[in-house]
Amino acid sequence: MDFSNITVLCVGDVMLDRFVYGEMERISPEAPVPVLLLKERKEMPGGAGNVASNIISLGGQAILIGLVGEDEAAVILRDALRLRTGVSEMLVTSPKRPTICKTRFIASHQQVVRADEESRQKLQPEEAELLCRAIDARLEEADVVILSDYGKGVCDSMVVRHLIGEARLRNIPVFVDPKTSDFRHYRGATCITPNAKELVAASGISGTDDASVERAARKVMAEAEADVILATRSEKGMMLVPANGEADAVPARAREVFDVSGAGDTVIATMALAVGSGMSFGQSMRVANAAAGVVVGKLGTATADIGEVTRELQAQNSSIDSPHLLTLNEAKRQVQEWQSQGLTVGFTNGCFDILHPGHISLLAAARAECDRLIVALNDDDSIRRLKGETRPVNTLASRAAVMAAVRYVDAVVAFSEDTPLETLLALMPDVLVKGSDYKPEDVVGAREITDNGGRLFLADLQAGHSTTATIGRILAAE
Repeated sequence: MDFSNITVLCVGDVMLDRFVYGEMERISPEAPVPVLLLKERKEMPGGAGNVASNIISLGGQAILIGLVGEDEAAVILRDALRLRTGVSEMLVTSPKRPTICKTRFIASHQQVVRADEESRQKLQPEEAELLCRAIDARLEEADVVILSDYGKGVCDSMVVRHLIGEARLRNIPVFVDPKTSDFRHYRGATCITPNAKELVAASGISGTDDASVERAARKVMAEAEADVILATRSEKGMMLVPANGEADAVPARAREVFDVSGAGDTVIATMALAVGSGMSFGQSMRVANAAAGVVVGKLGTATADIGEVTRELQAQNSSIDSPHLLTLNEAKRQVQEWQSQGLTVGFTNGCFDILHPGHISLLAAARAECDRLIVALNDDDSIRRLKGETRPVNTLASRAAVMAAVRYVDAVVAFSEDTPLETLLALMPDVLVKGSDYKPEDVVGAREITDNGGRLFLADLQAGHSTTATIGRILAAE
């Protein structure tokens, strides 16, 4: 799959997603609420901005049109978008409303509270006029259009009618992620992508069986005069219902769901790119289903890249869920691609012979320090040199299979040397993670990574767990 020649015009509610990380140390003496000691803050484009991020992560080009205020959040949002090669923004500034900002406070990998900044007033005529002008200025460049409606004002009737009308005049397909329950609001759209709850609200037809979903989809499709409805059904996968033709459904692959934030953005971005590249709607649905499977296994508002989606498609088509152990060159290309998207790449390494809670604790802490985590495994010969002829207990293939299934891990690579230095120098991650039992001066590669502008993070270890102790208990039990 190659989406590099596809340009998507994204119009909708643009937001700033802010994540504030801290430690919860005590309960406030002023009220029965936790006190959060703030440690770190991360900000990224959200809403329609996350759709644009998904498009470039998948290899396409994005033009982003939305509404922002005259405030600090708008400056931060624009700066974040500039870091995303492949995104061209035409954000309209309005003095009458703040930039939409969602701030999530997180402690111990759990969201404690979310604070939203936004205006509830309807889109003003002058704001709508500016948005329509921005659409007219860039529509000719687009191969496909996405309307991302979060119900925050941008997708009012004037803007929606203008966008769909002008796009259809040019035979540009329009994909809609809906918010309102009246799909007539999106009349003339090519494809509307409601989730199960949105489909029930729009159609008035309940039921989760295939027949009920198809009946509901055909009802709202007729009202919206749309060509296709793609119903996303969480653990049940997706159903594609065309105006002319039979319904088609794909199941979701069984996997641990970590976070569904932004999954809808990933689905519509993938569908638009795939259809824009010439795939059928049925083929595009299968690619979008794979992309959704990737992002729900990640923390926060995540994206999927084309390599991850390809591997997920391979896994879905395989009777054995075999992971993909990257070669060093593949891993290097993957890290460079992530970094080109403005993502922070973390790295940790080890034997990981018998995975135990201590390992999981380390991986969770490592993933909290970065946007993508790559794990380097000692190969079997390397472990034998370090641990003796009785190790490893599990082969590299087996260890890679387990590691690739861990939700905190985004890629796995192996190295044959006694230390990971050669692999580190090839990948040059942004964050090097080791356990707190190491001293900074003893961590292999720490100096090289910090000299390159990266940093070292020593993660607290969960006491009482080790592979050697686990093997000892197994032998004692025999």
